[in-house]
Amino acid sequence: MAVSSATAPSTAPLIAADPVVLGILVAILALVMASERSSNPFWRKFYAVVPALLLCYFIPGLLNTFGVIDGETSRLYPMARDYLLPMALVLLTLACDLGAIAKLGPKAVILFLTGTAGIIIGGPVALAIMGVFDPSLLNPEGPNAIWRGMTTTAGSWIGGGANQAAMKEVYGVGADVFGKFVAVDVICANIWMAFLLFLASRSARIDAWRGADTSALDALRVKVEKVQLDSARVTSSYDMVWILAYGLGATGLAHWLAGIIVPFIKTHAPELERFSLTANFFWVTVLATTFGLLLSFTRAKKLEGAGASKVGSVCIYILVATIGMQMNLAAIFSDPELFVLGLIWISFHGALMLGIAWLIKAPVFYMAVGSQANVGGAASAPVVASAFHPALAPVGVLLAVLGYALGTYGGWIAGQLLRLLTGA
Repeated sequence: MAVSSATAPSTAPLIAADPVVLGILVAILALVMASERSSNPFWRKFYAVVPALLLCYFIPGLLNTFGVIDGETSRLYPMARDYLLPMALVLLTLACDLGAIAKLGPKAVILFLTGTAGIIIGGPVALAIMGVFDPSLLNPEGPNAIWRGMTTTAGSWIGGGANQAAMKEVYGVGADVFGKFVAVDVICANIWMAFLLFLASRSARIDAWRGADTSALDALRVKVEKVQLDSARVTSSYDMVWILAYGLGATGLAHWLAGIIVPFIKTHAPELERFSLTANFFWVTVLATTFGLLLSFTRAKKLEGAGASKVGSVCIYILVATIGMQMNLAAIFSDPELFVLGLIWISFHGALMLGIAWLIKAPVFYMAVGSQANVGGAASAPVVASAFHPALAPVGVLLAVLGYALGTYGGWIAGQLLRLLTGA
């Protein structure tokens, strides 16, 4: 299958100044969030079908497609990539409580890791199956090769938007194939989420029928409600300065160390270039994630109560908008086989999750939230968790944060498997 190359506007964009474009993008994000939270029946029905994140990608994409802005010449994405993405990784993993995750019980962690394995292995499996029917999908050459686009979905489905953008840079993914896999990502993930919500409404009957022990889950509800009450606090300017200090400080350190590591590898182990270990941005994202995990064992973790992860989420939304403004939406639906590939991929993940959950007699909650923490991340894992009980929404966030921590590593491993499959 031939993937069309990106097409930049043939004339100068209507709005070229980056400060103006940034203002427009942030205004779009604000309007999307405001409408998503509206009690108006129209918006409630609209967002029941169309995910808000899809609009954050596609509205800037529409502006680019119709020549209002020009994502190719803008410097906003490089800014967001180099500053906001590593900062988001630090702040989102800073909240990772490995001890609390362990206390959820081995079944919750087993299912979460099963979901991660399902994404890593399912991608190559899906590509191999589709390659039988369309061998051109296995073409390894060029930035718009299908396997490269799949690495961004792997990063997204294990971690989230930050990991997706990280894989885009690490594997040099072309703009067109990236735009198509954004659509594959969002649509397939939301089909799966709808199925999980269907299971949530019938979880009590399913658990009783299978004899699953839910006593630990009931105790967890009580504990989570207490933690929510104890940790809430009003954010001060002092808190905000420290959040920025940790986020941007770790980002600067990651860039500095990457500038040392990459030349060293190129000089002493150039053969590692095949595994993307000479990509500067690979080390920036890995180091930022690692710094966030290390900070989670220090007093810096208390900044989560002041909104560290919320700042990280804002960084992600701005990053998403700058990615969207590079998309050529006219080309997104030109290759329907990519959606079939995505459905096979998510089905492999789902079948593995359901099979392991059945085998270990885990409550439906652990299977559903463990899966959505991978595929949907912090944006939607709490939604699935809340479908079981409102007090359990933070459990979805907790597992999703673990997904942020693993997304960079897991996405890279998936990319290497896809690279081997295609012979790139």
